[in-house]
Amino acid sequence: MLSQNFMLEKDPLSLERIRQILVRLEDTIIFDLIERAQFAHNPRIYIRGSFEELRDMEFDGSWLEWFLKEIETFHARARRYTSPDEYPFTSNLPVPVLLPLAFPKILYPNTINANPSILSFYTRSIVPRITRRATLALAAIKRSNGIIGDEEYEDDGNYGSAATIDVEVLQAISKRVHYGKFVSESKFIANPSAFIPHILTPNRAALEALITKPEVERKLLQRLRKKAAIYAQEFSADGDAIVNSHMNGSAKIDVDGVVELYESYIIPLTKEVEVDYLLHRLDGLSQEEIDALTA
Repeated sequence: MLSQNFMLEKDPLSLERIRQILVRLEDTIIFDLIERAQFAHNPRIYIRGSFEELRDMEFDGSWLEWFLKEIETFHARARRYTSPDEYPFTSNLPVPVLLPLAFPKILYPNTINANPSILSFYTRSIVPRITRRATLALAAIKRSNGIIGDEEYEDDGNYGSAATIDVEVLQAISKRVHYGKFVSESKFIANPSAFIPHILTPNRAALEALITKPEVERKLLQRLRKKAAIYAQEFSADGDAIVNSHMNGSAKIDVDGVVELYESYIIPLTKEVEVDYLLHRLDGLSQEEIDALTA
């Protein structure tokens, strides 16, 4: 998982530095999706209460939610979620074993967490699409063994492997989306007077217009498609791409699905986080303090 050392970073709000991090996160997300695509959909792991073993433990959530709870409990004790770019999917986590690091003040205090939305769109829309090839291959194998009907689809039993990768994908997407706060803070402190009137109104549409760069988004999606198409190929032992290895349904990942993930989910949700952050950027400030920002 990509991490930034805020104790050493001289300017964590540099837009160029933020851009570099977001570009590297693209690679992380694509590679994680490629790994998840090797397994069938396994929808049972996303249904709450579907595992008797968890109910016996008095846990009524889904298999994936249990995975997140167990992993994030350990990570919380290791103070992962004291970092300004980390956000858990689980609530009521334990306090860290170690004392918190003295991070420099980077973001304005806020409680914005988009993880419930990320978990929902990932399990409902993204997983079924990126696992389609593995699911169809599984069905063909089951039919050859005389298993037909509803039993032939979706479930290959790899619940642990699938959930392990799901957690990695979700954490990467979460970091990518919540970096919108860094973008908003960087743009706000560069030109507070452009934002303050729309924060006080409040005017979501005007704030979104200030942070939206259509050309940047276009180049992002173009770059993402190129990366996904390259990573979807098979490579020979000497490192050369095998010609047409990503054609005719044999690609390691659904390239259009990766682009859709960003275009329909990650980018819009990041904008929501950016605008929500700005709308709370003046919370608790007196009029005198607000005036000082534009002086």
